[in-house]
Amino acid sequence: MVQTRNDPERDELWKEFHRLVTMPSPELSDWLVETREGVEIYAAEPDVDVRELGDGVSRILAKRKEDLTPADEDLMAEVVDEISQLLENPPGRGTDSGPWQDTLRTLGHDPLRETEELGADFDEEEEYPPDR
Repeated sequence: MVQTRNDPERDELWKEFHRLVTMPSPELSDWLVETREGVEIYAAEPDVDVRELGDGVSRILAKRKEDLTPADEDLMAEVVDEISQLLENPPGRGTDSGPWQDTLRTLGHDPLRETEELGADFDEEEEYPPDR
């Protein structure tokens, strides 16, 4: 489904999603493949499938904004909420931060990378997916 209208809410969601998703799509794809069975992850809400969200993030990173479906927009909003909740509630001192970091990475946010103005794959002027 191709969207042709300019929707300010969708534009804002697109920017926020790319601000929080700091891993480039190839890096996220590699992470998801390499860690399919081997890392402990958790979600802020018990009914959230973090692995499924990460797979969705990977698919969305390959799309142009104009090609987003309503389901993509819903997933983007859920990922923005999930990453935001995790960043607002980091593990306490003396607590193993590994699962928290791995959960963020599975969603496309590398907590050890400085958060940039916008995520690693975002260029507002460039067509998506970029020619690589």
